[in-house]
Amino acid sequence: MHRILQAVVVAALAAWLAPGAAAGEAAEATPDWVIVVHGGAGAVTPGSYTPEDESGMRSDLGLAVDAAVRILSEGGSSLDAVSEAVRLLEDSPHFNAGRGAVFTAEGENELDASIMLGRSGAAGAVAGVQGVRNPILAARAVMERSPHVMLSGEGAEAFARAQGLEFMPLEWFHTERRRRALEAAQQQAALGNVAPVRGTVGAVALDMRGELAAATSTGGMTNKRWGRIGDSPIIGAGTWADAGCAVSSTGWGEYYIRAVAAYDICARLNYLGEPLDVAARQVVMERIPAMGGDGGVIALSADGAISMPFNTEGMARGFARSDGTLSVALFADE
Repeated sequence: MHRILQAVVVAALAAWLAPGAAAGEAAEATPDWVIVVHGGAGAVTPGSYTPEDESGMRSDLGLAVDAAVRILSEGGSSLDAVSEAVRLLEDSPHFNAGRGAVFTAEGENELDASIMLGRSGAAGAVAGVQGVRNPILAARAVMERSPHVMLSGEGAEAFARAQGLEFMPLEWFHTERRRRALEAAQQQAALGNVAPVRGTVGAVALDMRGELAAATSTGGMTNKRWGRIGDSPIIGAGTWADAGCAVSSTGWGEYYIRAVAAYDICARLNYLGEPLDVAARQVVMERIPAMGGDGGVIALSADGAISMPFNTEGMARGFARSDGTLSVALFADE
């Protein structure tokens, strides 16, 4: 267990043991802060990874949660927490974002990301960028330093350079695991089979001021062509945050775009009064599969409720609350 998370657990246990603490009091109160992260939904099953890869995934998810806990527990903003959590996951070779991004049909890495702040509705996104070490920081720069919401391709790269963001050689993003996945996908495509390999990372957070934020980043779909863009950089599909709800999506992006999935979850909560978990499950377990898609989401409401439904074999995920509860998991039965 990471040091910051361990400190949170100790503090929560001390509060629970304090004289006069009412049974269930902490569970009923809105937590001071919450962080939820994901590393993508898909064929995440025991045995589908080497022990080293599985250990690396769990460790890097924990590091992302740990970094966000440090920010939130010290009174930092939800925007900073989701930015830092996603930035760390982008630097991990174990997830389909940043350094671990999948390859296009041309053997390149094209990266997408978006970020949104709840109460103000401020948002930023980049799509189809290359060489930008951390696309989530480019998306945040678009939100904070430009009059636009989304920039793409060479224009987004030029903007990122103008903001002083870090670029890496294109080879830095290449991993052998993703190279093998491209070769397998192309072999299947030659046989007429389409089995898209995809993945995403994301985070949602609630800070001590009650502000929600959401962020999502991806390398897209293995063997993608023609500048394909999925849901991750699209506000309302892959990412959404408002005063009552924040969502980051992961799955087959075409279906999440058509369902406006992230927004729909929050709209159901805000306008229909559905509980967060009911709203999230209705979209992920009913609407998306009915259209032919799959995937999952992480969702967080202003009262601190968490929902993490997925209709795939597994989803890399983790969370921590100010009351000391925490979890990092990969498989469906965890």
